[in-house]
Amino acid sequence: MEVTEVQSFNLPPGGPSALPGQGGGGFSLPATRFSSEDILFCIDVGPETTVEMKVNGPNGRPYTRLESIKQAILLFVHAKLTINPDHRFAFTALSKSTYWLRKEFSSEVDSAIAALRGLSVDSSSSHADLTQLFRVATHEAKKSRAQNRIFRVILLYCRSSMPPQYQLPSTLKLFTLDVMYLHDKPGPDNCPQMVYDTLVEALERVSEFEGFIFESGQGLTRSLSVTCVCCYPILSNVACRMRWMSPSL
Repeated sequence: MEVTEVQSFNLPPGGPSALPGQGGGGFSLPATRFSSEDILFCIDVGPETTVEMKVNGPNGRPYTRLESIKQAILLFVHAKLTINPDHRFAFTALSKSTYWLRKEFSSEVDSAIAALRGLSVDSSSSHADLTQLFRVATHEAKKSRAQNRIFRVILLYCRSSMPPQYQLPSTLKLFTLDVMYLHDKPGPDNCPQMVYDTLVEALERVSEFEGFIFESGQGLTRSLSVTCVCCYPILSNVACRMRWMSPSL
């Protein structure tokens, strides 16, 4: 996978060394207060989440996509709470439609662990519809905004031959959608580029701020690495305007 477009920090004239208090070649970011976020995860539980990754677990058995997703989410939650203990998380799953795993937004790691334990693969899932996810996100975002909190949705999608369907919510741009897309390589029976394009279109139509989409047909390492990038608002907010674009499929 290659990152084909990244828009970097807007530095002052003269580059990083022109930042206040920095010597030649040094670079630091000014101290800032991070806004509190409510983050809604939506985790694909279709049959393709059982595909094995290229990295083995402690028992020598390869991780499945669903197992790697669980690890990435827990890493994300720990990192976000280290940055700001006031961040809160809730969890949904995506089979044919979206359903709740844990509806109450919580800052407790144990709550996230319990929600992830409730995940199970739906081998009969034949299509995916994001309409309910967008409706739920719009409803919850209104409550978060009333508390002066940012609302984000993180969709983890694994279907290589099935572009998601969706209808737009009646009120747009109340939340920001980020997507992590794990897929198979292109072949006669799948169309990951078409799926990717559909996800990009959905992201652009519903997001309040600039979201991003990360894709990988590879192993676990990239998935965990991008999780760290997701955690830091200065890397993912609209001011930075960071965008991961078309996949190398």
